[in-house]
Amino acid sequence: MTQHSAAWLDKVLYHETTILSRLDELARQITEDYRQRQLTVVAVLHGSLFFAADLLRRIQLPLKLETISVASYHGGTSSSGTVRFNQIGLPPVDGRDVLLIDDILDSGRTLHAIRERFLEDCAPASVKLCALLSKRCQRAVELEADYAGFEIGDEFVVGYGLDYRGHYRNLPFIGTLTSDAIAGRTGYAGVVSA
Repeated sequence: MTQHSAAWLDKVLYHETTILSRLDELARQITEDYRQRQLTVVAVLHGSLFFAADLLRRIQLPLKLETISVASYHGGTSSSGTVRFNQIGLPPVDGRDVLLIDDILDSGRTLHAIRERFLEDCAPASVKLCALLSKRCQRAVELEADYAGFEIGDEFVVGYGLDYRGHYRNLPFIGTLTSDAIAGRTGYAGVVSA
């Protein structure tokens, strides 16, 4: 498989070189779309950190970076349906174009809730969405990313910021876990049975 082969890894979907090549393309498009505009990027913690860092270094514009902390998975492999904001206030974005960056757009609930909160509580010039991965088969709300890295099927993925119970974010690729890993039967110290 790869040098990262282990009992917990089922397969690699996107290698690091493929991810970074796609980020080059996204950055060129975002740079062109936001030229001569006041851009504030809001990265959704913690999943988007790797994606946001690599993407933003490629965007050739002066921009502001903010973060927002929310939770919707609460330790499982699918969204709980409830989005919890882990901070009281929103970053200052009045009059600015906002680009929300997240690791994955699946049910759509998280990015929809964040976007609505910005539109209701602030006065941004615009709010657009950017996701590394888009999983249309999981949509619970009608929502599409304005910028998406890759379209994936109904798979639970980890790596490059995506996690399972807080682990695997640091993998340089995006892959899937074995059913034994999800069940906590691989011996990998990072995953224990619930």
